[in-house]
This record gives sequence, structure tokens and C-alpha cells, in this order.
Amino acid sequence: MPEMPEVQGLVDFLGARLTGLAITQARISAISALKTYDPPIDALVGAHVESVVRRGKFVDIATDAGAHLVFHLAKAGWLRWHDALPTTVIKPGRSPIALRVGFADGSGFDLTEAGTKKSLAVSVVRGPDEVPGIARLGPDPLDPAFTRDALAELLAGRRTQIKGVLRDQSVVAGIGNAYSDEILHVARLSPYALAATLDDAEIDTLYAATIETLSDAVEAASGRPPAELKDAKRRGMRVHGRQGEACPVCGDVVRSVFFADNSLEYCATCQTGGKVLADRRLSRLLK
Repeated sequence: MPEMPEVQGLVDFLGARLTGLAITQARISAISALKTYDPPIDALVGAHVESVVRRGKFVDIATDAGAHLVFHLAKAGWLRWHDALPTTVIKPGRSPIALRVGFADGSGFDLTEAGTKKSLAVSVVRGPDEVPGIARLGPDPLDPAFTRDALAELLAGRRTQIKGVLRDQSVVAGIGNAYSDEILHVARLSPYALAATLDDAEIDTLYAATIETLSDAVEAASGRPPAELKDAKRRGMRVHGRQGEACPVCGDVVRSVFFADNSLEYCATCQTGGKVLADRRLSRLLK
């Protein structure tokens, strides 16, 4: 799933190429992906791109027609860029392409989605806050206003596991399964630690790990074309997706806990005092 750093990479790439260009086509080929009907998607055609910004994990393309094209790539969605947009006809149901957008210089992009679970979301709105997922976003962790004390306030009183808190978009925007694993590994915290029980030193460490991990990942994604972002993300992971490999810090084996549709990865030596985490049914440390 694309998270903040990869989405920021997409935003930087698109902003550098699209700002000022007119939209010549916007065609939905997977109707389930389009979540709005007013304004119609045709309202984008002829409009010029004013800006491309990231809002959490959402990409927001603003136009001078007062319409915003907003999309969320969800778990299996991605953006495929074309310097010269293909002219082939997209056949609904026979292609992974859900949306095709073209621009006046002949370039464009497709939004694609793999698999059978269709979660990619496209909206055409007059303002980004009309998208429910954006309206409920918490603060962006790379915003200067997101201070150590701001994080402490968000954690106070939350008797839920810190892994879940970091992934909750209404608490902190943009962090998902992968980077929450990475942040907690850098912070040397158990993913099952309760947010409200973290002491001042642990909050200091968690804050520093959050800023360091996300800043480094955004820097690594900056300037890369969309086709390279996924591989760059995988190469940068310390524990996420590396079950059975050696922890880069201590050499212990990286372990996983599996859930219904995802998993978490961690190092027992670095994060849980050597104790192996229980499976999803127990949600506690093994004795």
C-alpha cells in the first residue's frame, strides 16, 4: 500500500509536470472507483492544473475550474505515467485501468488496481474537505506544527496499541502498516505497547523516530518516477516485509504477526525484550 513517502513522491512528480497544463480527457473505466457524481468528471476537461498536493495518503489535483481530482490508491492501486498517453481503447472489466487522464502536451496517467478487492477511490469535488477521508484526517507528522508535545497530547489517554494509533488516519495522517513497523523498530518499541502508558523518554524517542523515518523515506522518494517508487520503498525497509531476515541493528531474526489481511514485522531483541509476540488471537506477549 502506498503511504506518505510514496504519495509525496507521486505528488512531486506530478506537480513538476502538470502544473499549468490543460486536461484533455478524464475517463473512468471502473465505475466502482468513482465515488462522486457532482461535479461530473467531465468538469475536469478543459481545466488547467493549478497545483498537486498531498493530503495524508490522498493526491489532490486542483484546477482553475474550481474542481479537484482527488484519489486514494488504497491497498492495490497505483499510478502509471505516460510521456505519450496510449490511444488504445480501454475495455471495462478487461483491464486493471480504472481511470485515464490526459493532458495538452500528450502526456497522461492511468490509475490501476490489481486484485479482486476494489478499494481505489476517485472523487471530483469542489473542495478537498468534501472527501470524507480527507475531512477526518489528523495532523501531518511532517508539518512543523506537529511537535513532540503535539504527539504527546494525541497519545494521552489512548489505551490502544501504539501500532494501531500510528495507523489511525484520524490521529496522524499518512502513516500505514509499513512505516508504522519501521518507526517502532527505530524507536525500539513493541507494537503492542499501549499508547497511554508511554513515558516521557519513550515519547521523545517515538517522536524522533517518526520524523527521522518519514523524512528519510520522503527524501528517498523525491525525484523518482512512479515506476521506481515501489522498489525504492522495499529497499529502504528495515523490518517490514523482511520476515526471516536478520535485523540490521542486532542480527536477530525479523518476525511477523499475521492478521486477516496484513501482517506486522518486528525484532524481538530490539523491541520486546526478547519476547516473541503472540498471534492475532491472543494480542499479547507470550509468557
